[in-house]
Formats: sequence, C-alpha cells, structure tokens
Amino acid sequence: RTDCRRGLASARRGVMAEKVALIGSGNWGSAIATKIGVNAAACADFDDTVYMWVFEEYVKLEGGKWVRPARGSKPPEGKTWVDEGYRPLTEVINELHENVIYLPGIKLPANIVAEPDIKKAVTGATMMVFVIPHNFLAPIVPKMEGAFADGAIGCSLIKGIEFEKSGAFQPILISDLLQTEMRKGISGDWSVDMSVLMGANVANEVAKGDFAEATVGAPSTEQGLKWCKLFNTPDFAVTAVDDVAGAELCGALKNVVALGAGFCDGLGYGGNTKAAVIRIGLKEMQRFCEKFYGDRKIKQETFLESCGVADLITTCFGGRNRKCAEIFAKNVVDGSQKEWSVIEAEELNGQKLQGTGTCEDVMKALIAKECQSEFPLFVIIHKIAFEGAPPQTIVDVNDVSYY
Repeated sequence: RTDCRRGLASARRGVMAEKVALIGSGNWGSAIATKIGVNAAACADFDDTVYMWVFEEYVKLEGGKWVRPARGSKPPEGKTWVDEGYRPLTEVINELHENVIYLPGIKLPANIVAEPDIKKAVTGATMMVFVIPHNFLAPIVPKMEGAFADGAIGCSLIKGIEFEKSGAFQPILISDLLQTEMRKGISGDWSVDMSVLMGANVANEVAKGDFAEATVGAPSTEQGLKWCKLFNTPDFAVTAVDDVAGAELCGALKNVVALGAGFCDGLGYGGNTKAAVIRIGLKEMQRFCEKFYGDRKIKQETFLESCGVADLITTCFGGRNRKCAEIFAKNVVDGSQKEWSVIEAEELNGQKLQGTGTCEDVMKALIAKECQSEFPLFVIIHKIAFEGAPPQTIVDVNDVSYY
C-alpha cells in the first residue's frame, strides 16, 4: 500500500519508527488489535511489537470453554486462583494469540503482546490507542506516570462522554479528559494531542474481516494521516476529518438513540418506526453538538461520515445498547421488568452498557440548560428508561410539531 511504501522510505532516511501502545483489550480493543498488529508488522513506520494493556483476570478451560471465577468471588483462604487451576489471561493471550474471553475464536497477530502493567505497556510509546470503559480512566491513567515518549499523541476509541457532576452539567469529551489526566504525569510544557476513531464498527464483524469504514477525528491533517496509516486495512477503510469534537460526540450520542431503536424492536414495531427514530435522533445529535459545543467548529459534513449517520444506523440495528433496550421493553410489556444492571450482567459478558449512563447525563445537561423542549426524543427515551413511562410512548415524539 502507498502508506507502507512511504513508511519504508522514511525508515531509510533514519526517521525513528513509531512505538504503538494499545490500552484496552476488551471486545473492541482486541478487534482493533487485529488491524494495528498487521500494519505495525508490515510498515516500517512502526515498531513491530505492540504492547496491549490487559486488565488481568484469571481463566481456565472447562468443557472446551474458557471460564472465569464467578463475579465477586475470591479464592479459598490461603490459596490463589492459580492454585485453583486458573491462569492469568495475559499468559493465555500471549500463548494462544487469542483473547479467549472477549474475542474468542479470532487470532491476534503474533506481534500483539499482552501486558498487565499499564506503565510498562506505555513506556516509550509515541502513539497510544485508548479503548477502555470510560469509568476505567480515573484509576488507570495516573498509573501510566507519564512513561510515554515526549511528544506522544493519542487516539481514543471510547464511545461515551463524561459530564460535570454539578452546576451546568457541561459535557466533557473523553479525549479532553484523557489529555487533562495525562498532562498531570508530564514534566515538560506540552500535552498529548488527542484524536478519536469512531464509526459503524461492530467489533466482532471488524475482527472477522467483514468490510467496514471508520472515521478519525484529528486536530490536524498530519496527525489524521498518521492514524489512518495505523488503522487502515483492505477490509477496514479509515478516513480522517479535522473535527475531533464532532466525531466524538456522534460516537457517544448515537448510543442514546439506539435505546429508542431497541424499544421499537421490543415492541415489535417495523422498519418505518425505527427509521423515524433514527432520523429524529440524528437531528437531535446535531442540535446537541451545536448547543453544547458550538465553539468547537463542528462540521456538518462530519455527520455524513462513518462516525455519524453510518454508526447511528448500525448501532440502531445491532450492538449492545439496542439489544438490551429491546429486552428491557419486552420485559416491561410482559410485566417482568428487569433493572438495567441485571440485563447488562446477563447479556454482555462483562462489557458495559454505555447508552443508559449517557442518557442520564444528557438529561441532566438538558435540564441545566432548560432546553428539554428542543430534544423531545432524548426526553422520551429517558422517561421510558428511568421514569417508568410505557415503552409505547416512544412514538409520542410525533406530537411535537417542531419536526
């Protein structure tokens, strides 16, 4: 590929190869490792070895399936999980080149090396890829201790947003949060420039090699091209836009709309209804960006990239948020309602449900700005998810003449 040939040329000129670290090894983290590992090995622009930080767990093979200890359980007193026949997950990944828990059946490139120590994983890294639940950021980032290289850049694949805990409940981009937290471990006068990778990417499909697209939102064209070179493969087409905030907000807000799509599925509604929810949801995503991040020069064309309408569509037809919302609505209709936390535990194999938390925080932000009337779909989704409104009220958005 052209980018690889450019890499060989730059290596011959004596340019230092980029050292890549992957922070996160869940379903999406392991899936993107299949692309990063291939490109790092093939292109001289990158160091061959990619360290992947893994939250250490213990696993063992039982009846042909890898299992973990029951959630919250502890080994017998005076024993370790190893004593009980379990092995560290990192050891298994490095031996089998497979994440047997979060991406079973998919081989990882041999140059992806699992590492349980976050500081070791990022030491000397010039490019860092973050793909961990955003509630992991506060405990994990400080442990990096600024061990990455001077001038390092980062890319967040985390689809979510944080919010101020009081006052205006202003949304905080994960990329901004990462930059701020990493700055605390830096002694010099610089910060890690952050990009994001967002798009219509169901992890298992990407890992299997089904064709998919993604969008890098970068602070500059130069950095956007660097990230494209790392991620782009023949079956994973990556393009860049100079719009970090727009790409990132799309990746978070679409999970709220997906809850509405899931409610429709749980009620047995057809494609017309879901299409209406998707269309109205896209408009409210655009309006939210304008309302809360109008000073970030978000580009309207970003919503037509993979990170925008394409990601919204695939999330509303597949993905964990739609799936769990469908189950929630079915249970309500059947009179056997379950809490979101129960559905998450039963259905997601240790993954986190992002749309519900974002939905709650979005509602707080709308109330703080007193602009609920401008976001009728977001409001109705919140009412169904958390205020006891019947799932059938998802179509009440039709009462709003604004649309």
